[in-house]
Parts: sequence; structure tokens; C-alpha cells
Amino acid sequence: MASRDPPATTYAQPDAPSGVAVFLTIPYAFILPELVFGFWVWILVAATQVASPLLQGWVMYVSLTSFLISLLLLLSYLVGFYKRSESWKVLDSLYHGTTAILYMSAAVLQANATIVSEYQNVSHYYINTAASFFAFLTTLLYILHAFSIYYH
Repeated sequence: MASRDPPATTYAQPDAPSGVAVFLTIPYAFILPELVFGFWVWILVAATQVASPLLQGWVMYVSLTSFLISLLLLLSYLVGFYKRSESWKVLDSLYHGTTAILYMSAAVLQANATIVSEYQNVSHYYINTAASFFAFLTTLLYILHAFSIYYH
């Protein structure tokens, strides 16, 4: 007697590239600009006199922690460490989505610190403006990465 169950189909997730191909494939190509622009955020914030330690402390924490975790994620893609896990795509999407939310809060706080520093020191104002720009740009990259890995 024939079985009435439909044939089982499995969905295979596309393999992520490893090695140099990581830098040439969307969404993984976003990792390097995330690292570079995130690096600029915490370097520029560190180069100013911190007018609001609580605000810019959060900016430093988010940017530095995100930089280190993204660097580890990039290294895991380069080496191929992600192949040991079945749910690497979910992990990557959750990480970049959460980091995008945290970076958005840090970018808004950095913009507030920029506004506060406008009347104190002109050179620090320009540095804070650049840090705000890179913070919002990094936020955009994390959002693009999170959505593109989810829909990839």
C-alpha cells in the first residue's frame, strides 16, 4: 500500500563564502566597511574631550564591542568556522539586527554630544560631527547587513 505522506523536501541554506570571496559577496562584503567605519567612530570619539561621559561612554562601548565581535565574525567567515553550525544565518542576522539597534542609539547620543560641543571648542565640534556621521553610516551598514542576510 502506498504512503499518503508527501515526499519530504529539505531546504539547504546557501553556503557562505570563505576566504577572499567573503569580501566580494553581498551581504558578507558589508563586514569590512562596518569594521572600518566603526573603527573611525571610536577613534574620533576618543580624540575629543569627552563633554558628556555617560553619552559618549555608551558610544565608545557600542562601537568598540561591535568592532571586536564583527572582527571575530569576519575571521570566522574567512577561516570557515561557521560551517560547524547549522544556524549561522540566524545568528548573523540576529547579531547584526541587534547591533544596528544599539548603534542607532549610540549614533543619536553622539549627535547629541555633537550639539552640546558646538559652543565649547570648534575643533572638537568638527571631530564630533565626523564621529556622528560615521556612527549613522555604520548603523546603516548594520541594517543593510541584517536584512540582506535574512533575505539571502
